[in-house]
Amino acid sequence: MSFPSHRPRRLRATAALRKLTAEVRIDNSQLILPAFIREGISEPAPLQSMPGVVQHTTDSLKRAAFEAVELGLGGIMLFGVPATRDATGSAGVDPDGVLNKAIADVKAEVGNDLVVMSDVCLDEFTDHGHCGVLTPDGAVDNDATLEIYARMAVIQAQSGADVLGPSGMMDGQVAVIRQALDEAGLKDTAVLAYAAKYTSAFYGPFREAVDSQLSGDRKTYQMDPANRREAMLEVELDLEEGADMVMVKPAMSYLDIVADVAAMSPVPVAAYQISGEYAMIEAAAANGWIDRKPAILESVLGIRRAGADMVLTYWAAEIARWLKESN
Repeated sequence: MSFPSHRPRRLRATAALRKLTAEVRIDNSQLILPAFIREGISEPAPLQSMPGVVQHTTDSLKRAAFEAVELGLGGIMLFGVPATRDATGSAGVDPDGVLNKAIADVKAEVGNDLVVMSDVCLDEFTDHGHCGVLTPDGAVDNDATLEIYARMAVIQAQSGADVLGPSGMMDGQVAVIRQALDEAGLKDTAVLAYAAKYTSAFYGPFREAVDSQLSGDRKTYQMDPANRREAMLEVELDLEEGADMVMVKPAMSYLDIVADVAAMSPVPVAAYQISGEYAMIEAAAANGWIDRKPAILESVLGIRRAGADMVLTYWAAEIARWLKESN
């Protein structure tokens, strides 16, 4: 029996050959660490549904940011958990609110050695848990929400955020935020648009992390998991509105979307490995059903292979330590 002269298996023979010929790699600078800070706690609060993840105090968040610099991470994405909430999410536009203060604290800690990102959304701050303010009949009021997003964006940028992540999926949010930033003289603040954010069953642990007050769902403004072509329209709209980077969220169940966006986007593409994806792997590993470290690395490598330039993952620091140890 004859075989073709080229045999791909030759390049798999040793670990050194596999490393040499790998088509896609994970680099620490491509990883972004999502982090939560909770108002009114004196010690970091572990999350039951996300083993290894905590709601930070100011001090523990600053330590995490400093470690991120030492590990060479690309950035940190901040989410705030306020002590009190109301219908309009007023804590989100309070310059002394938990998130805005955290941005300033982290920026003072890391300076320009780490990209400081922040979430521009109302879901953590409202007493109803939706990403925007509501009309009297309970629907999300898109345009009224945009007015608040503009104020949030300016305050977060003034607090020191390098990159703003509008995640609410309101129509026109990127354009409104970009205009508000420019008018405030904050032209260098970048916008990472959550351009294709799907209504997903995998957000559950995140809602514990931000103590979400949501009842019901967000199906009227987040994308339908059944739709693929629609994602391209959402991305194109955000690009037209001035997005500096675009995001696909979630990641692992939407690798086709990541690949589609990567193929057409003229700007960097991020993907968010969300809380439920993290929790599934941690739970399976805790039960001995999978090998934890290789599974984590494979999951992030798959997101990179699909085309993501950067990955938001709760394992960012741990992966970075592993990569440092292996080099």
